Amino acid sequence: MVPTDHDDHSGPADRADAVVPTESVRLSSLSLPARLVVALSIGGLAVFAAWHALAAFLFVAPSNTIMKDHGPAIRGYIYPEFEQNWKLFAPNPLQRNVAVEVRAEITDPADGSTEITEWLDLTAIDIANIRHHPLPSHTAQNELRRAWDFYVSSHDEDGAPRGLRGELSEQYVTRIALLRLGEDLGYDLDTVNRIQLRSATTRVPAPSWSEENIDTTTGYDELEWRTVDAADLPGGRNNR
Repeated sequence: MVPTDHDDHSGPADRADAVVPTESVRLSSLSLPARLVVALSIGGLAVFAAWHALAAFLFVAPSNTIMKDHGPAIRGYIYPEFEQNWKLFAPNPLQRNVAVEVRAEITDPADGSTEITEWLDLTAIDIANIRHHPLPSHTAQNELRRAWDFYVSSHDEDGAPRGLRGELSEQYVTRIALLRLGEDLGYDLDTVNRIQLRSATTRVPAPSWSEENIDTTTGYDELEWRTVDAADLPGGRNNR
């Protein structure tokens, strides 16, 4: 018998190379608990995505009834990670580093003598709490920085407060500084008579490829000494 082109010459090796269909895993083949987990995960993501889109829309939308009723909740969600403003499209990178420092007048309970501490860098404490931390707290990232921005924006060039906002900003930044002195630096706040704050501003140096000559000398702007009273201390103190 003469072989033809139609004869099957495939051998065992050829059949071994044939594509074997793989079995896909279908949702229906999962157990009931697994299906519930998948369904709840998808539903949760959908709800979160819808809430995020709605909150972002209401935040940038003109004044409306929903924002009047639920503005604090929406702003609390948006700030600071999802803040929407023109800087998102026209960023202006910071060209200087501003650190907030404090020193305190301390009374020695043993003999009643007083001494003034060295300048303590509060911003460095925040940076240390943020560095290498996968999920740094909002407090470490923003509390001191925004309090100082609030103070600067509510005072004139001579350091005088602009109305009630200026006075509130002084109280706010003072109380934050006292919290850091007590919680982070271990000072007994009952022995603190006065504190003084200052900013330390240093311009960011030019990159290595730039020929720009930038003065990176740190400049200091000291505030007046502020007497600590009971209202400034955590929870208030009755022995002041």
